[in-house]
Amino acid sequence: MLQTAAERRNALAGGAVGLAAILLFIGIAAISLAASGGGSTFAGIISDPYILRVLRFTLLQAVISTLLSVLLALPVARALARQPNFPGRIWIIRLMAVPMGLPVLIGALGLIGIWGRQGLLNTALLKLGLSEPVSIYGLTGILLAHVFFNLPLACRLMLAGLERLPSEYWLMASNLGMRPRAVFRFIEWPAIRGLIPGISGLIFMLCATSFTLVLTLGGGPAATTIEVAIYQSLRFDFDPGRAVALSLLQIALTGLILGAMSFLPASRDEGLTAGRHSMRFDGRMPMAKLSDGLLLALATAFLISPLLSVLVAGLRADLPKLVGEPVFWQAAAMSCGISLSAATLALVVSAALIRARQTISADKRSKRGSRALYAAIGGASSMVLLAPPVVLATGWFMALRPFGDASVFAPVLVVLINMLMALPFVMRVLEPAYLVHQRRTARLSASLGITGQARLRLIDWPGLRKPLLTALSFAMALSLGDLGAVAMFGSDSFVTLPWLVYSRMGSYRTNDADGLALILGVICLLLTIAGTSGQVRGHGADDGR
Repeated sequence: MLQTAAERRNALAGGAVGLAAILLFIGIAAISLAASGGGSTFAGIISDPYILRVLRFTLLQAVISTLLSVLLALPVARALARQPNFPGRIWIIRLMAVPMGLPVLIGALGLIGIWGRQGLLNTALLKLGLSEPVSIYGLTGILLAHVFFNLPLACRLMLAGLERLPSEYWLMASNLGMRPRAVFRFIEWPAIRGLIPGISGLIFMLCATSFTLVLTLGGGPAATTIEVAIYQSLRFDFDPGRAVALSLLQIALTGLILGAMSFLPASRDEGLTAGRHSMRFDGRMPMAKLSDGLLLALATAFLISPLLSVLVAGLRADLPKLVGEPVFWQAAAMSCGISLSAATLALVVSAALIRARQTISADKRSKRGSRALYAAIGGASSMVLLAPPVVLATGWFMALRPFGDASVFAPVLVVLINMLMALPFVMRVLEPAYLVHQRRTARLSASLGITGQARLRLIDWPGLRKPLLTALSFAMALSLGDLGAVAMFGSDSFVTLPWLVYSRMGSYRTNDADGLALILGVICLLLTIAGTSGQVRGHGADDGR
């Protein structure tokens, strides 16, 4: 063992405290839901025709969204893999990273700008004599939005699987004169087939727990998911019993999804490709170049048009007037404070959990209790997905009602909920980097007797600075653009930038909403770019992701 007894005790204590804090926060929310009468009304409410319709729609839109995202991503990934020298290929791959760092509300606004009643597409069709043939509200809009956000993720993961294939495969296929159908059947499909279950499970989970997109584009009771129904039960109907029962139903649903996902092969961590070239010969034929080029152009137009719509609409707004409003600075200060606090807490908790796991794994004589702690910490990052932000907010709302106005505690609750939501990503970024760093520096540090604050300052911080800043920037971007937890507590005294955008949309001040959306989107994208830049520079050195 390279750790001293004190270091080992501190590491295990830190991991235990971090895990206990997560369990306590989620447990109090769950217990308050069960104690608020949810158990007695749960059996009756699941037989309610409206609730059954909401449950069916939640599953239906998630299934269709997953199928569309995966099926449409497959040909786009193949086209990117077959055309390594396509003009602007690396920028197309980078463009596919934008929706993953873009606040959901901003993406929804961009889609409305293209596909909405006054959008670019309907305006063009009206000139052709057709009367608003495209409606973005309802199931159509939800599916469109889910494809916009999830197709790039699926495409990048599939592309990574194709790029991992040895160059000898393509040389052999060329020597054998294999046609495109044979190449897909014998080379590409076997590489992608193992990735599809994990990709589909991830996308299904994201779509089944979707809140902001459905709230913005749902279009009424006919297109409502469980999370939106929870929000409506508390914010509009103030029916705590129904909200509690719906929350328990949502926990049961996400639990079933997570259980099913545990049996699926997970997509590999290196799935987010950097776009390296492969030696391929099957994409050099004129017809292949033409079809692939057309497909990539359509995919690029689909992804970039909502972003351009947000940019153009935002620039048309009176930005100086919006920035000069006191409510903007109130919302900006609240958003920055929440995002920085949530991201910092996520880093601290993740560091404690990762250090404890590494300590246990390094000890070959670990006892049964230590091994149980190791397994529990490993499941902590997935466990937070069991209770989505709206459900956690509902549970804590019910827990705090006896103490007065629950909105008084809103900033602290939103920080903690956003910290939990960022935890899986932060751990995924930091844990591989920490393990590599330990392998490189642990023996030298032990031989020199460098421990405690001196090790942190002289060895750990220089070696882990880039992955730490990457995780911090992405966690801040995720928290800054979140509307799920804020939606339960948003008011005149508690305003964040996403809530301000949503409230301006609700009051039909779309010009102001567009300008605020542009400001929020630029801030989040700058944070995402900063994190990606640090990741790319450090990728070859420490394999941090």
